[in-house]
Amino acid sequence: MDMINKFYSTAVQTVSTLSGVLPGNNVTREYEVLDQVCTAGVGLMWKVYNGYKKSTKQEVSVFVFEKKSLERWSKDDRETMLETLRRGVQQLTKIRHPHVLTVQHPLEESRDSLAFATEPVFASLANVVGDSVRSDKKLYDVEIRHGLLQLFDGLQFLHQDAKIVHRNISAETIVINKNRSWKLFGFDFCIANQPATDGTPHWPFREYTTSLHVLAQPSLEYTAPELALNSINTPDSDLFSLGVLIFTIYSGKPLKMFGSDYSGFRRYANELNQRKYPPMNAVPGELTESLKALLHPSASLRPKLHELKQITYFQDVGVKTLTYLDSLYQWDNLQKSKFYKGLPQIIPTLPHRVNLHSILPYLVKEFVNSPMIPFVLPNVLLIAEMSSQKEYCDHILPHLKPIFKLTDPIQILLIFMQKMDLLLKLTPAEEVKQSVLPLLYRSLECDMPQIQDLCLAVLPTFSTLIDYNAMKNSVLPRIKKLCLQSSNVSVKVNCLISIGKLLENLDKWLVLDEILPFLQQIQSREPAIIMGIIGIYKIAMTNTKLGITKDVMAHKCIPYLVPLSVENGLTIAQFNTIVALIKEMLGRVELEQREKLQQLSTIQRDNKPKDASEILANELETTTLSSSGASNGNKATDDMFSGFSVGQPKANTTTLAPVKAKEQLKITHTAAKPDILSSMMQSNLTGLGTSTVSSVPPPSATPVQVQSNNGWHSANPLVMNHQLASPQSSNNNFSSLDDLDPFGGGGNSAGAAKPSNVNGANMYTVQQPTVNYIYPTNYSLNNIQQQQQQQKLSMGNPSQALPLMPQTKPLQPTDNQNLNALSQQDILNFLN
Repeated sequence: MDMINKFYSTAVQTVSTLSGVLPGNNVTREYEVLDQVCTAGVGLMWKVYNGYKKSTKQEVSVFVFEKKSLERWSKDDRETMLETLRRGVQQLTKIRHPHVLTVQHPLEESRDSLAFATEPVFASLANVVGDSVRSDKKLYDVEIRHGLLQLFDGLQFLHQDAKIVHRNISAETIVINKNRSWKLFGFDFCIANQPATDGTPHWPFREYTTSLHVLAQPSLEYTAPELALNSINTPDSDLFSLGVLIFTIYSGKPLKMFGSDYSGFRRYANELNQRKYPPMNAVPGELTESLKALLHPSASLRPKLHELKQITYFQDVGVKTLTYLDSLYQWDNLQKSKFYKGLPQIIPTLPHRVNLHSILPYLVKEFVNSPMIPFVLPNVLLIAEMSSQKEYCDHILPHLKPIFKLTDPIQILLIFMQKMDLLLKLTPAEEVKQSVLPLLYRSLECDMPQIQDLCLAVLPTFSTLIDYNAMKNSVLPRIKKLCLQSSNVSVKVNCLISIGKLLENLDKWLVLDEILPFLQQIQSREPAIIMGIIGIYKIAMTNTKLGITKDVMAHKCIPYLVPLSVENGLTIAQFNTIVALIKEMLGRVELEQREKLQQLSTIQRDNKPKDASEILANELETTTLSSSGASNGNKATDDMFSGFSVGQPKANTTTLAPVKAKEQLKITHTAAKPDILSSMMQSNLTGLGTSTVSSVPPPSATPVQVQSNNGWHSANPLVMNHQLASPQSSNNNFSSLDDLDPFGGGGNSAGAAKPSNVNGANMYTVQQPTVNYIYPTNYSLNNIQQQQQQQKLSMGNPSQALPLMPQTKPLQPTDNQNLNALSQQDILNFLN
């Protein structure tokens, strides 16, 4: 939390500072100013901020000088200092050199500030030397050596080409840019050549004035002694300043501090004439003699810059490598290719910061030169291998994205495939989907088997990053097409292996619909390909997430696998593998099919409807058991008539045939006689209309409607059961047994009493779940004719025709004498 508060307070302070300084400065119109990164210039009075150009998003550094820092100065000193700063920036803007700080936007002045924009800057040399510098900003030895060589090149350009003496070489005026290149800055006190009449170079001398502010003049700590002793100014004076700078870099401070003590500086200049130097224990031994030569009091005896480049101190392999990169733009492709081929042996020996910030920027510049990409890309990926994910995303991935889209030269795809594990480890998941996956698609579609094999090998390693639609519509179709069209056996086998590894991330139906049908399209019968196919079947069948249905195994898989087992060229082990798979599939089909059939049999047995014969047998058995269980054999039968009014004695009576309690009558219904039972029952039951038993008269307010029985009882057991279950569901069909009343008559007896179980509609209500059907035993021709005549009479008077209803009243023992029970022989005669 403290870190967050510290960061917040720093950001607020920065914003408030910039809002008070830059609003009126024209630099802010084109550039967005961010946080401060360092300070530079005389007295470190320039504050350097990160920023970017609003129109192009180009990264820059914005130098800002706040005029309020001069408030305590006198007016003359303030004006002199401002003029000096303006002059230095203007001179810097005119000079263009790789080792001179590049100005992106010229100086802009407002009431409160001076500001200009340059290339991105990391720090000034004064910010990274000394004991108080943070460890992550301390310079490596190879960086110091390379930086000094860069300063030599910059000064050599100033002296020989621009004819300018810098006069202000110091740790404050050396700037390190984002790529860790050292740049000359602080041209505030520079002097341009003013040749004499004879054409010889001449640089006017400017005397040090104690009346001016110390920061308005060159620093005495870096000033050459001849300026105080001989009043001359030459380019060699900058070499003395360079020697003091080298001592400062290793020791952390200059040879001696003078401040504004010009007299002390003169005394020290005289001591240098006696070759009295401070201890140089911190300076590398191979540089000590050259450093003393640079600090020689006689300017003419100091070594030249080109001579300094040849000393042993600068012959390090790392330094040479960095120096070659500085002049890389001057080489042709052949020279570059030779250099890049040897670079992978040098990169591991250099500090990672040097690789990331000094070497990498030069390598990525070569990405615009496509013939050089195959030589540069391995070095870039080698640096990526040493980087953290954040460093990779910030410094490397933005440059690789355009390269992911290239297919020419073809070696680019090969290099990426070889380093795909590294890319997948460092690239964020979202970038993998957007950049790496299309790279793999292009690799699958190329014509090089080596690239295709590598792509197929690495594809399953990040299958979890591929969404379902991309897998189904992009990845699998390309692999299938490659497997079917390629003539290379290795590619075909790798396609099958890749699919086998991808199965874990697929669903069951995608495998059944896309993968298994594809396998049967493969025409090649090489043993390696056959075993690849067998492997996919094995995984699909044994994986708990997937599984192959028994129908697919029976109709598709087994008929396809059996011919594969007899292919020529298979070894005994391969043959055994195929046969074992076929047997396992057959076993599963057998097991699953048997379970299915057993379940279906159980369901059919539980849900099978009862046919008419079973219902009739059950009813007869129930009636027989009720009759035999009573003390009086006829009591249960007599109770059936307790609800009816009998107006006259029963003329037609039958004798009950005894039925054994344990006998069960089974009637088999055949399709050959579909309606015999219904027709016989209908003809015999309607003949009961002439019976002497008087029927129950309907209520006078509710006349009974005549219902004709024109239909046949269905022979289909299911339909018959439905009719038996709902006897009143039809208006014109009385085929249901519950609608038949064998004792109903067509006449209406006025003196008959209404039974207690007859409702207002002259329909009997069920008082007991068990229905006891009583059938007459006489089926003579005379009786049938009498029944038909009685039915015709009843149809002449619809009001007297009653529907045939079953007796539902419980049987009483006293009524047995009025009933006749059917014997087994009667039923058989009835059916035949």
